[in-house]
Amino acid sequence: MGIHWKKVEQKLEQAPGSIAFYYRGLESGEEFSWRGDEKLYAASVIKLYIMAAAFAMIERGELDPDRIVVMKKEYYVPSCGAVAYMHEGLEVTVMDLITLMIIFSDNTATNILIDLLGMEKINAEVRVMGYEDPWLRRKMYDWEKARRGIQNLITARGVGRLLTDIYNGKTVSGAASEKMLSILKDQQYDSKMPFYLRALEDAPLVAHKTGEDTGITHDVGIVYAEKPFVVCFCGNETDTPVFERVMAEITYYLYLEHSPGVLARGELRWEPIYREFTEAN
Repeated sequence: MGIHWKKVEQKLEQAPGSIAFYYRGLESGEEFSWRGDEKLYAASVIKLYIMAAAFAMIERGELDPDRIVVMKKEYYVPSCGAVAYMHEGLEVTVMDLITLMIIFSDNTATNILIDLLGMEKINAEVRVMGYEDPWLRRKMYDWEKARRGIQNLITARGVGRLLTDIYNGKTVSGAASEKMLSILKDQQYDSKMPFYLRALEDAPLVAHKTGEDTGITHDVGIVYAEKPFVVCFCGNETDTPVFERVMAEITYYLYLEHSPGVLARGELRWEPIYREFTEAN
């Protein structure tokens, strides 16, 4: 019967604000976009593109993944991450910074990488790869630029394309894509898309990246159901708890639709959620 996209739209409409959604079946190639081309504030999802640019420079030998960076207090910025809570003088590698930027959304690591790579160079790298719609315009916690309306921007469809290419080994190289996937699978923030999935007995892997700020919440990634799929949720000026519940419920429904073995065995731990998407009005 296929996915009930009208029910998915109805669920998305429950969240206020500027909401965008993108889906792609990685075996079927089926796509579905709901406001997927709308430009939204990126929050930490922009870090996916910084990672891709870093791997491109590593691949060409322009960036040493084992280069040591010594932490200084002047580097530290607040909120997400771990580095700012560590002692001054801590030694980390460039690859450590990339990993921390993704799995803990570390803002200090991100800003150091932007300085090492160069903001214009990062944008140029992702354009060369064919990704035309991320816009890296400022560092994390650059309040001066933020007050002037200078923001990093993404689209849900654009992020979905990047994730699809990483899954298919097409971003930078097969080896680089595999390493990026490995990092994304170690994501530590699992309260959004994977919320219901993590409680399952045979919880699927989810390779993903979150983003958040005041009134902003995103989660984008690859769900390794029996038939894997990409899904991207992006929200600006929204009620974040409401939208995050929507993310979790839609992701759980899509996981079941992509896991015929689970459905055949009747393993519906949260059957009312599934029924909401599949029962007639």
